[in-house]
Amino acid sequence: MPEITLPAQGRCRCGALRVEVTAPPLFSAACHCTGCQRMTGSAFSLTLGIPSSGFAVLEGEAVPGGRRGALRHMHCAACHAWIWTEPPGMGFVNLRSPMLDHPPRAVPFLETCLSEAMPFARLGAPHGYDAFPAMEEMEGLLAAYAAER
Repeated sequence: MPEITLPAQGRCRCGALRVEVTAPPLFSAACHCTGCQRMTGSAFSLTLGIPSSGFAVLEGEAVPGGRRGALRHMHCAACHAWIWTEPPGMGFVNLRSPMLDHPPRAVPFLETCLSEAMPFARLGAPHGYDAFPAMEEMEGLLAAYAAER
């Protein structure tokens, strides 16, 4: 199961924005939605769900970017790399795991939006969803992820 050593630090492409994680991830995921494909210029985005209380910006400035709306996609003000997303009212941030200095190397726990996935890009995660998991499933998924760490 993907694991990081805490505290973990990460940075944007140019290094102007540095972040720190001090709480264990709630989950790891790959999102295959077309929005993530377009924001990354890749087949999917990789993310770690980090409790908001365990995530901090150490230096630099983050600015909203990407699609504006309920989700806040935060980018480095200098290089505009996509660093994290803030889902409203959820109590966690979705940190783009490749931004960590030592990112997890294992297959993510979840794959979401498989209905939009490029056929060659499926990762074989233990849990896959055509869209996003239903809210009533999340408690069980978070417990399963925690038990496998």
